[in-house]
Amino acid sequence: MSAGKSPRHKAREFAVQGLYQWQVGGQDATAIQVQAEGVAGFDKADRALYDALLDGVLSDSDALRELLTPFIDRAWEEVSPIERGILLLGACELKHHPETPYRVIINEAIELAKTYGGSDGHKFVNGVLDKLAPQLRAAEAKRR
Repeated sequence: MSAGKSPRHKAREFAVQGLYQWQVGGQDATAIQVQAEGVAGFDKADRALYDALLDGVLSDSDALRELLTPFIDRAWEEVSPIERGILLLGACELKHHPETPYRVIINEAIELAKTYGGSDGHKFVNGVLDKLAPQLRAAEAKRR
């Protein structure tokens, strides 16, 4: 992780990595947090945001997945674990963090997908979250 990234972006990066561990390795929140705390640069992340996002996705994953599914053109299981994690993270932030503008959330998700996802993963993530945002942020989306 580069030194130029904001503490909030770093928190999102660590959360995506934790969600990958949860999906692929079956790790729980405690194991994920212990591992993250041992990684160089974690102390530069916004810990409150990291905790809120990781806990938010893990505790609300089924509902978040239900919100996302209508906008995905394939089975959930066919979406890569990285892109699933980024989508869950974006949906969680759109749903539970109104203090962050939805355009910022979508942009952050695109950047995460460019860094960690497949070659066109960022386009997929953008398309899904761009369709979900007006559903969760109707008033904000109307002001576009």
